[in-house]
Amino acid sequence: MLSAERAGRGRSLKARKHSGPVSLGDALRRLTASIGISKTLSEYDVLTSWREIVGEQIAKVATPERIEHGTLFLSVSTAPWRTELMMRRLEIVQRINHAVGRKVIKEIRFR
Repeated sequence: MLSAERAGRGRSLKARKHSGPVSLGDALRRLTASIGISKTLSEYDVLTSWREIVGEQIAKVATPERIEHGTLFLSVSTAPWRTELMMRRLEIVQRINHAVGRKVIKEIRFR
């Protein structure tokens, strides 16, 4: 039988024990952080929860396309709305980051 260290885990079983039960949410957060995908999941949350984050009115005229290196690319239906959203850029960035609980978006580019 292999020990945990020989099995490639690098930590003994004793080191992995916790003092008590851990919530599923905490366990998932630890797992996603440990494998390096928590930022990607937060970006995905922005795209899939867009309507809830920005509200019905903005969601009707602006569609998130992608996120690259902290920049959200938005497709906006009309030039007047593009101008309006450009003026509200900081407010939108704050709402997004607050909704996902971390600084995922630094900038917004409008198309």
